[in-house]
Amino acid sequence: MDTVSPPDTWTYALRLPHDPRAARVARMTVRAALTGHGKGEHLHAVELLASELVTNAYLHTDGPASLRLTALADGRLRVGVWDSHPHIPALLRGPAPVDAEGGRGLRLVQEYADCWGGWAMGEGTGKLLWFEVGGGGGAG
Repeated sequence: MDTVSPPDTWTYALRLPHDPRAARVARMTVRAALTGHGKGEHLHAVELLASELVTNAYLHTDGPASLRLTALADGRLRVGVWDSHPHIPALLRGPAPVDAEGGRGLRLVQEYADCWGGWAMGEGTGKLLWFEVGGGGGAG
């Protein structure tokens, strides 16, 4: 008799206060989750990129942020960071000037994530920035 086992999928969600230590807490959470689930091959990229998005949420808003880390059935890892600012950063809307003073963290997302994006949820409800690694996707 064959048995069916569910795919190795899971989700962790973390609510972060508007605090300069939020990026560190996000890194520690990502490290614990990925290590615990045997996903160490993606640890450094996910830890770095999640930290960058949480740092941006802290720097550009006055409110809390949320981090969601999800393992998908096909081996991809998806990370989303919600914050209360409604506007998508310019780099995610198109190419940024090379001499721009900010946006280095988002350039890292472009470089190391297989795909990324953002959704503006409207005035008063914030936005969600996300990225995925693993599963053999192409940057996009």
